[in-house]
Amino acid sequence: MRISLKIDVDTLRGTLEGVPPLVDLLHRHGVGATFLFSLGPDHTGRALRRVFRPGFLAKVRRTSVASNYGLRTLMYGVLLPGPDIGRRGAAVMRAVREAGFEVGIHTWDHVRWQDFVTRRDAAWTEREMQRARAAFERVFATAPHCFGAAGWQINRHALAVQDRWGLQHASDTRGRHPFLPRMEGVDFDTPQLPTTLPTLDELVGRDGITAENAHEAVLDLSQRADDPDAGHVFTLHAELEGMAYRGFLDRLLTTWKARGCRIGSLGELARELDRAALPRHEIVFGEIEGRAGSLALQGA
Repeated sequence: MRISLKIDVDTLRGTLEGVPPLVDLLHRHGVGATFLFSLGPDHTGRALRRVFRPGFLAKVRRTSVASNYGLRTLMYGVLLPGPDIGRRGAAVMRAVREAGFEVGIHTWDHVRWQDFVTRRDAAWTEREMQRARAAFERVFATAPHCFGAAGWQINRHALAVQDRWGLQHASDTRGRHPFLPRMEGVDFDTPQLPTTLPTLDELVGRDGITAENAHEAVLDLSQRADDPDAGHVFTLHAELEGMAYRGFLDRLLTTWKARGCRIGSLGELARELDRAALPRHEIVFGEIEGRAGSLALQGA
């Protein structure tokens, strides 16, 4: 079974404190991964306006958001100015690429994208993406070749920008296997590599799952795949698996390797795909158990 690792880096703290231990852990296991960086202001505190969304408070309680993200991070954009992640975290980001890992764009402003992109027009969307691209090029001195939308929130304008940029792949959705996207009646050409497994924060605190046994739930689900050649995409977060939950990831990687799984980056998966043979699927919105709100899903 192939396992492709996608690492979302949402905050300044996750960049500075979560990413370096993840690089060390992945190197120790000898596996690849794709790091997707937030490159603009850290406005994590503004996410508190989601408090009235169904399921949001339950997730906050289950995953100890305050302790994992830190009080200072939760004040950014509310009581404290949001620091520029791309500038303050540039050295860490470059070190990730120099260590041999694939790097790409997650977002410019994580909270703004996640909360508003599905209701915004082409101009707003392109402006946000161009800001992220400019910051990425400033950090890495090269154009991006992959993108993974914050919070699995996307619109058709963003998919059009991805095509114009000539990206090799994107991972903006939850689904079952790689596909070419269609949205609102428009076909797009950048392959989607959807997250196929539940994330740690969707599992912990439900059905007796704890940080100590969550790897068993992921392992069980990863034994079967709609497309065995493509296997699974597993999304983790620098703020969780890179910090308080490193033990979970260590146990997960150890067992996957013992079972003979191939573990690598999204780019490795994308390079082995036959694009001409990829099915086309509509992107729709729906709910995922354990996560608040609607997400972009691989439809029929």
